[in-house]
This record gives sequence, C-alpha cells and structure tokens, in this order.
Amino acid sequence: MFSSRGHAAVCYDCIRVLAQVVAEETAEEQPQPPSLRMMAPRDIYASLDEYVVAQERAKKILSVAVYNHFKRIRTGDSSGVEIQKANILLIGPTGCGKTLLAETLARTLDVPFAVCDATSLTESGYVGEDVENILLRLIQAADWDIPRAERGIIYIDEMDKIARKEGVNRSITRDVSGEGVQQELLKIIEGCIANVPPQGGRKHPHQEFLQIDTRNILFICGGAFDGLDQVLESRANTNSASLGFLAGNRNSASSGGGPSTVTPDDLLEFGFIPEMVGRLPVTVMLESLDREALVRVLTEPKNAIVKQYQHLFRMDGVELEFTQGALEAAADRALEHATGARCLRYVIEDTLLDVMYDLPSMNGATRCVVEKDSIEGAGAPTIYGAGGAEVELPTEPLRKSA
Repeated sequence: MFSSRGHAAVCYDCIRVLAQVVAEETAEEQPQPPSLRMMAPRDIYASLDEYVVAQERAKKILSVAVYNHFKRIRTGDSSGVEIQKANILLIGPTGCGKTLLAETLARTLDVPFAVCDATSLTESGYVGEDVENILLRLIQAADWDIPRAERGIIYIDEMDKIARKEGVNRSITRDVSGEGVQQELLKIIEGCIANVPPQGGRKHPHQEFLQIDTRNILFICGGAFDGLDQVLESRANTNSASLGFLAGNRNSASSGGGPSTVTPDDLLEFGFIPEMVGRLPVTVMLESLDREALVRVLTEPKNAIVKQYQHLFRMDGVELEFTQGALEAAADRALEHATGARCLRYVIEDTLLDVMYDLPSMNGATRCVVEKDSIEGAGAPTIYGAGGAEVELPTEPLRKSA
C-alpha cells in the first residue's frame, strides 16, 4: 500500500504474516543432531585392542554396552519401546587402563569426551565444584555444539571416593552424609535437562545458562574401590558357610583375584545409594596388570611408550633399541611402585634422561641400546656410531644451583 505522500507502507497484518513465514523457515533450518558412527561390537573391540593391553573380558563387555547405547540413540522411541540408558561402572586397581578404555571408546566413535574427578565435586552449599561443571567440560570438548555434546561420553574417575559413611570404606567419604554428591550426580546420570553455567562455578551468579539434555550422554564411572574386596570376601564366606560342605573354601574370594563379578548388593554394602546402583547397570571388573602384561604395554599398543621414545630418538637420527631384559626390568620396577602401567613412563624417562640431554650435542651417534643394567641404574645406555664403534657419553656433572 502507498501513503498519501507517495511513500510505501506495510500494514500490521502483512508484518505479522511475514514474521510467521520467517519463523517457519528459521525452524526448518535448525541444525540436526550429527549422525552417529555405528560400529559392530567386534569392530569396537578391535579398536580397543589397538590401545589397551589385556582386559579381554572388560573390552568385550564395553563393546557390547557401547554398541547397544548408540543403537538406542539412533533408533529412538520409534518402535514404541523405551530402552533405558545403560551407564557403565569400571572397577579395577590403579593403572589398569580404566581411563584409557573410556578415552579410546570416545575416539573410536568420534564423540566428545570429558573426564572428571569425583573427589573435586561437592554437594550444593559446599565449597567446591558443581556437578554441572562436568557437563560444561563436555560442551567445551564439543566446541560448544550442544546437540553433539548430548551424544558424548563422560568419564567420572575416583567414583569410589564418594561412598557414604555407612559403607565399608568409611575413611574416604566426601561430605557430611556421603550421599550428597551421589544425589547431585544422580540427576544428570539418569537423564535430565540441566542448566549449565557457561563460565563455570558459582562466581558468576547472573550469567545466562546453557541447557543440555543428558538422557543420551553415556556416563562411565571408575574407581579402585579399595575395601570392596572385604565385601566380596564376606559374601563368599557367607555363601560357603551356608552350604556347609563348601566351608573349607572360605578363602576363595581372596585367592585367584576374588569373584569375577560384583553384585548390586556388594555396591550397596560398599556405600552406594540404591538409586545410583540402579543407574549403573553394567559393571566391568578389570584385572591388575602382571609382569607380562606390563611388558606388552611397553611395546604392543599403537601409541606404546617404547614406540614414542623411538620416534623421538629417530628425529635426532638415532635408532633406539630395548633388549628383552630391559623391558622385563622396567616392568619389575613398575610393579615395585604398585601403580600399574602409570609408572612405566617414569621408568623409561628416568633411564633415558642423560642420553636425551647429551644426544643432540653429539656427532656421529646412530644407535642407542638400553639393557637391563640401564633400567636398574647400574649403567648408562650404550651408544654406537656409524661404524659400530661405541660412543661415550660426556662425564661432566651438571652444576647444581645454589
């Protein structure tokens, strides 16, 4: 329409219709959730096998559980049957590969991944980190893509440290009742629309919140669960005593690594609330790594420690070699520290420190051989030149700072 002055004008009804058209087109252009990378359990297992040594049964259980989880997301409720989310609980000693398993799963499936330490979390009203900050880390890992973050994986470590006081592990409870943090975690683990502060924490009370649906986020919880063996042994003793003729096998819980499964009753006895036990239906027991497994950790994985150092030395034009005796000695040193595979990098780094310090300044070195004595601290690794002649490391001591 035109006004009396010759200028064009738009009536209110036209503006309202135009606004509706723009709103409909904008709604149609909303980004769709990213497509899932579906892999069969055998393929997931093969990918885990490239990075994680041993733990065959644990890898098999995880492969099936993760496949079913993402199959549930892809199918949705189109069939009319609502499939509940099956979060995972990993139980195993320090350095057995719990975190590595979760990281490898996320990398294999190409989904965002975040790690959190349960000991840093506190109940609302206490000084510490809110449970919503876990979701913030996942959103950041997804480059602030909320739909992608809603299909990610969160690994909560040290889960056993938030057992309530009534549990067997009374000395490592987290807050006044021991249940507060579990109750806070329960809401996001079971699935809810969570309000996440984009700047994290309680220091910015007036900030706008991000909303994220946690129903399709896979939560993997892990911990060493020190004291759980007492619960398992008590159960084994009770069962054998009730049968009478098995009373002579009361030590079976402690011999041979104990029972291969943990029941919901065991977790309740340890100090988990019933609701949390119900939200972690898939329980995976991981074995401690023995000498043979630690040697394999050094050499077999795709990113094995020995392969990493060999690549570093190759950048300086030097081939790094480890004898079998050296690898076994490194495994023995790691066993002495009782921290599983975590100590292996320290052992190799400690052995090669002097060589890595002097090697870039040396001329003619082409090969470095690490033997058992070097790992045990009885001698330095042997360095050879181009003609096969041995090259001595400089003997000048480092000056100590005053």
